[in-house]
Amino acid sequence: MDLEKLENKINIKFKDKDLLKSALTHRSYLNENRKWPLPHNERLEFLGDAVLELITTEYLYRNYPNPEGELTNFRSALVNYKMLSDVANSLGLEEHILLSKGESKDIGRARQVILANALEALIGAIYLDSGFETSKTFITANIIGKLQSIVEEGEVLDPKSKFQELAQEKLGVTPHYIVLGEWGPDHNKNFEVGVFINQKQIAKGVGPSKQEAEVAAAKNGLEISDF
Repeated sequence: MDLEKLENKINIKFKDKDLLKSALTHRSYLNENRKWPLPHNERLEFLGDAVLELITTEYLYRNYPNPEGELTNFRSALVNYKMLSDVANSLGLEEHILLSKGESKDIGRARQVILANALEALIGAIYLDSGFETSKTFITANIIGKLQSIVEEGEVLDPKSKFQELAQEKLGVTPHYIVLGEWGPDHNKNFEVGVFINQKQIAKGVGPSKQEAEVAAAKNGLEISDF
């Protein structure tokens, strides 16, 4: 674990190096390394998530006069796990995270979630070690700075929000989602969800969580223009 390399990358020097190490320690690592003296990063992730939400919310409030619903969409586009995992990758965080041998082989969504959680844990560690203003500088430079391109590329609204707006505009109703089926072991579940308008199923989608299956269903629903 080359802490100095990471500190140079994020331009922050930690007074308490153990905070940084803990932020990079995944729960699975402790299962294989019982003598590791530090806790895993989930408590720091919990704190970092709150710090991230506060700082992004304050920024949006001060800089955008949009209604509350639009500000919520802006924030969601900034702090979802896919965006955070991209930021973590850009910082080279992956090479520093301590994982079990099994977890280190994860790819796709599972790896993205690990990276996103580690970034939030890092934010929590920065907050404890250096305070609010340093956390704000880090978040502004690495996360909030991506907002303009998100807005310009029309990626603010997720498929569920877009589908809901379309349904309300055309039919004056709000779509709802129903789980049609699920399968697989607990650690590798798959869900099939249908999106309905009134009693009519418009489309369905599959994903590794109910939420992602709903997004897939909405995305498929958007491709149907005659509902």
